[in-house]
Amino acid sequence: KWEVVEPLKDIGWRIRKKYFLMKIKNQPKERLVLSWADLGPDKFLSDKDFQCLIKLLPSCSHPYIYRVTFATANESSALLIRMFNEKGTLKDLIYKAKPKDPFLKKYCNPKKIQGLELQQIKTYGRQILEVLKFLHDKGFPYGHLHASNVMLDGDTCRLLDLENSLLGLPSFYRSYFSQFRKINTLESVDVHCFGHLLYEMTYGRPPDSVPVDSFPPAPSMAVVAVLESTLSCEACKNGMPAVSRLLQMPLFSDVLLTTSEKPQFKIPTKLKEALRIAKECIEKRLIEEQKQIHQHRRLTRAQSHHGSEEERKKRKILARKKSKRSAVENSEEHSAKYSNSNNSAGSGASSPLTSPSSPTPPSTA
Repeated sequence: KWEVVEPLKDIGWRIRKKYFLMKIKNQPKERLVLSWADLGPDKFLSDKDFQCLIKLLPSCSHPYIYRVTFATANESSALLIRMFNEKGTLKDLIYKAKPKDPFLKKYCNPKKIQGLELQQIKTYGRQILEVLKFLHDKGFPYGHLHASNVMLDGDTCRLLDLENSLLGLPSFYRSYFSQFRKINTLESVDVHCFGHLLYEMTYGRPPDSVPVDSFPPAPSMAVVAVLESTLSCEACKNGMPAVSRLLQMPLFSDVLLTTSEKPQFKIPTKLKEALRIAKECIEKRLIEEQKQIHQHRRLTRAQSHHGSEEERKKRKILARKKSKRSAVENSEEHSAKYSNSNNSAGSGASSPLTSPSSPTPPSTA
């Protein structure tokens, strides 16, 4: 049914994910993309449930999910085919890049850094939040939101790579949210990742570090309010808001969505239960990792504190004081002993009974 046209080398950021440009044999002008990925460390579904869920993906239809043409899996990897989009992803729009170029060439040295217009930020943000809410309500974990996983179709955003959480692959932003112990559910992971995506849409580049202490001037204060609720120090320390809370914020609440397509994704009850258990296992592993990072950071802080120049000086001063004190105490002890022995010799007191010397005769005076 399909033929390989050419491999698309390094168009994504994952080392172990391969892409191929395809064509349909009886429609040679139609272009498709085949993606092939191995399993990751968070794959907790049984092989049977995993294969059933992968094969369900083409049946999922939602105005803001990019349609899967074909999907299959074996015990170690999954293969999916989707239509090729000449316009590319949301990240391609922000960086003015060509979809077929390698990832590093596309995004690592942009010629011009420029965010999107306010109306685009509002519309795209609202669409992405709507699809996140849909997946959360279905009990389908996502956890892989970033600008390269959002396909642009005119003025419509469509989410890509729903299979990543089934495969157990690590998230693009894992190194960020694994630092914060309050971001410990896949729902809160999605909200935090949405904060990163909104920042990139607003300023044309990702944040230098997270949490963000102060935000550069934005097209609207409503944008900064959402960024503060997902990327600020306070938000990372206290936890993320729910998707429904973000939808009510002024930036997105007045956006009108014009779509007639009815969302549809039927997951059998048995598979829903398997997904719930897998989601709990993914979250448990994340919490364990966060605990280890937290302990390591405490240990590193303690070591750097004790190894600092100031602490070393303090310890030297304390050691000097201690040695002086012990020297004074020793000399006092020594003089006390000396005076005691002089006193006992002068008074002619008898030596103790245990002494081996002969007893002194009584004085006749």
